[in-house]
Order: sequence, then C-alpha cells, then structure tokens
Amino acid sequence: MEIQKKIIVLCGGKFAFPALQLLTYEKFICGIGIGKGGNTIINALERESEDNNIGFKSFTDKKSISEMRPWIDTLQPDYVFCISFPFLLPDTILSYGNDKFINFHPGPLPQYRGVMPIFEVLKNQETETAICAHFMNSKFDEGNIIFNDPVAIQKEDTYGKLTVRLSERLAYVALNMANMLQFASSIPNQQQEENLAYYYEKPELADTYINWKRMTAVEIIALINACNPWNTGADATLLGEQIKIITAKILNESHSNEPGTIVSITDTINIACEDDKQIAIAILSTDEGIMKANQFSSHNMALNNY
Repeated sequence: MEIQKKIIVLCGGKFAFPALQLLTYEKFICGIGIGKGGNTIINALERESEDNNIGFKSFTDKKSISEMRPWIDTLQPDYVFCISFPFLLPDTILSYGNDKFINFHPGPLPQYRGVMPIFEVLKNQETETAICAHFMNSKFDEGNIIFNDPVAIQKEDTYGKLTVRLSERLAYVALNMANMLQFASSIPNQQQEENLAYYYEKPELADTYINWKRMTAVEIIALINACNPWNTGADATLLGEQIKIITAKILNESHSNEPGTIVSITDTINIACEDDKQIAIAILSTDEGIMKANQFSSHNMALNNY
C-alpha cells in the first residue's frame, strides 16, 4: 500500500481555509504555517491543528522566517504547499528539497505576477483568470509552471465574489495536486515565458482612483468591482468630497455634460462619463459611513442650503 504523502501548507489567512479543510480531511496535511495572520485566524488554525494532531507555526514577520527551516526539518514533509503566504522563502528554506515547494497563485502566470492578481484581472476587464500551480524559487511567482487551471470571470463579479469562488476552486486544485504527487514519480512543468511576464505591485491610491475625464463607463465599473470590498470601493471625488463608490451600474443614456458632473439624481446619483454614457451610483462610503447615494445627495443639499 502506498504511504500517504505528508504536506505542510503555508498560508496567509481565510483564502486557504477550504483547501486546508479538504486536505486535512484527506489526511495529507502534517503541518500548517501562517504568515501575518490576525489573532482570530491564528487561534482558529492553532485549535484545528491541535484537534487533528497537526503541527502549527505562526510566522509574524520576515525575521521569524528564520524559524521555518528547523520546523520543516522536524515535521519532514514530502511537499510544502503555499497559498497566499505573504513572505518570500529564501534558498536556505527551499534547499530542503528540489521541487518540493509548490505555490498556488490566484491568477494566470506569467501575465499576472504580484500580490493582488484578483484586483488586476477585474480592473483589466479579463473574461478569465486562473489558479496557477508552480514550483517555487527565490523570486515571487517566477518558478516553473505545472499548470494554469482556468476560472471564468462572471459579469457581476466583484473582488469579494471572485475571491470566494477562487478559494473554493483552489481547494479541489490543491487536492488534485496532492493526489498527483501521491502517485506520480515526476511532475511535468515548464519555464515561464518571460516575454509575457508582468509583475503588478500592490495597488496604491492612484490605481484605485476614478479619473472621470479619462475613463469610460465600462472602465469605471470594472474598477469599482475590483475595489469591492477590500478597498471599500473605488476612490473618487463627488460634490467636493472624497468618497468611495461601492456599487454602481452603467446607464446607456447620452449626455452633454463634462465627465464627472452629476447629470441627475433619482434613487441613484447619475454621473457623466467620458464616453457619452453615465454610471448610476447606488451605494458609497464617506467619512460618515456607508450609505445609499440618495442619502448622500440629500445630506449634501441640506448642508448647501443651510
């Protein structure tokens, strides 16, 4: 009878939970390591690890990575899976074994390297993303690709919706990988095509801010969806106030206004866009809290009339 492979999973939080549950149920996991986790998540994982007789380690910062190799040496896994683990693993750790470290990247490689590919594929209006399984080296997202598992992007997907769906899909991708490693003597892989590669840095304000004069309605909606909920919406200026737009839709109604001006106010605030279309803002966030668009407009009108 084939001896069950032992796998350590290094993760960064809730995104890995479905995969952890499935791999634990199938008795592949021998250890769980978490990086930068909050106390609630750390406590939950530590408790589950104890209940299932699984090794557990929390890596709070880059300095604590020095504690990883002795921990791995003690548990003696056959493989190490990384799922949104926030720290780069140095050669001193990767030298534990050739092709023993596999990362599951929530975006297609090499086109979407970086820490937040889910934001980038939505902002760029892609119709498909992927979970990429690849061997790890000492650089982020640059190891040889095992496969890209495609995932369709739906029209109404927000960052939150797509993240949940990718997390659920990842559980089965990770289990399939574990089963593959259980029975295969070698795993086919190929080098990444560097001419297709692009690394996206973590989004800054300039990346999440709506430029009314340059962005079309479709681009604005894509940005709003890409920012919901992690950034509490896309950043914008409206009625002289800095806000975040959480939900909006396109109105196929022409206008003769300057982009960024209010065309009309109903249950929504309807804004002129660069391409002669409008977006209808339904929900937004201000310094006073999250509110419906008509509440925001009524409040501002009351202040202006005061």
